[in-house]
Formats: sequence, C-alpha cells, structure tokens
Amino acid sequence: MSEAYDPDNLLDRRLAKPATLQLHYDNLFRRERELLAPRLGPGGDALSVGCGWNPGRHLFPAGAWRITGVDLDAAKPLTLAAEGVLERGLGGRAGELELDDAAFDAVLYRLVLHHVAFQAPLAPVFVEAARLLRPGGLLIAVEPGRRHPVGAALALANLAGVGSAVHGTPDDLPLSPRTLLREARAAGLAAELHALTYSWRRMAPALQRSLWALDAALGSRSRAALFGHTLMLVARKPVAPNEALNGSRSAWARRR
Repeated sequence: MSEAYDPDNLLDRRLAKPATLQLHYDNLFRRERELLAPRLGPGGDALSVGCGWNPGRHLFPAGAWRITGVDLDAAKPLTLAAEGVLERGLGGRAGELELDDAAFDAVLYRLVLHHVAFQAPLAPVFVEAARLLRPGGLLIAVEPGRRHPVGAALALANLAGVGSAVHGTPDDLPLSPRTLLREARAAGLAAELHALTYSWRRMAPALQRSLWALDAALGSRSRAALFGHTLMLVARKPVAPNEALNGSRSAWARRR
C-alpha cells in the first residue's frame, strides 16, 4: 500500500505538464515491450502484483495471455476483471499471497517494489515470486533507479524528511540496482538488469527525445544499465534438467 500522496508538492506544482509526462510514459511502454518481447513466451498465465488500475496489459496481450491482478485495494482488480481487462482479480499483499505454487509463467511488479521496500524487506517478495513461477518463467520488475541523478536527489530528499514536500510521498523510494539483482539471485533466479530509459518524465520534451538514443545504445550494457532512471529487472526461474527433458519429449510427441 502506498503512503498518502500530497498533490501540493514542489515538483507537481512546477514540473507536471500532462503532455510532457505522457511523452515519457509512451516511451516507457514502448521500451518495456521492446525488451520483454524476445524474452517472454508466446502466451500463458501472468500475475500482476500491486496492479492498481494499470496491470500491464501492454506487456501481456489479451487472447495470448491470461492476467490475474492482485492489489491491497481489492476493488481495483475486481473492477478490472468485471470490465474484462483482467481474467481474475484478487485482494492480497506482496509476500503474503495465497496462490498455488508454479501457477504463472510471468510475475510482474510494475512500480511496486519501491513502495514495499519502504515498509518491509524485499526478500520475501522475491522468494514468493520464485515459488509462484513455473520453471522457465519470468519475474519482471520495473522500478526507479537510485544511481540516476534524479533518483539520487529523491533519495536525499527522503533521507532529509522532505520527500512529501518535494515529490508528494515519502515512499517514492528509488531502489539500488545491485539490491534488485542480489535479491533475485538469492531467490534462485537468473537475473539481468536493463535501463529502460535515462530520461525523466519531467524533462522538457526535446531533452527527453535527445536521450532516447542512449536507451537502445546503453540500456542493456551491464555497467551502464545501473545508472538508468527507470530500471527493468528480468529474472528467470531455472528449468531443472529432468523438466527440460520432459518438455522436449512432450514437444517430440506432439510433432508425431
């Protein structure tokens, strides 16, 4: 659950032009699809944790993917399920979900983990994701990065106790890229990190566009990715040798 948001904050009073923000969001959606498309399977079951009103349907197209949405505010996923945006909506808290083991091909935390980290350790969430994933499935996390200049500045504002005055909430907590990688690997997942974008949603449109070239050029380089403004962690659950063999036999049987 996010902390209370104060709309009368410095950044939203001065740097919150809707068209400028939307330019960033559109580019972010494009980059997310671009990075995930070659890593995701053609379809399956996805879980969106802390889904709110935006459960990630842009990543999991309807028809090919069935999405279960979970949120502390159960009314949101239940409403989305009733509207057909989700296949199923549930109330629940990350790290405490009563869902079956190995039930999903993808588990998504989109701009969720930094809120969790404000209140509790991240380790149980990663362990839970590993439990919920089928072999070969992906944990996907999209989070603000602490090594980017904007992330570092927000972290300092939070540390000084002026987070709400500066950007509206004390739990908009940029995360360490090393922490994301460490927690995923500690849960037994094979993790990689990408910078989705080096631009910031409040930058002037011309400056945003000028930085987009860096996203493709540097975003998937291991060292440069650490300094992204918005990060994407992609962590795959390993497939045991006997499971891989059984999968190969099943595929061979289907071809006969």
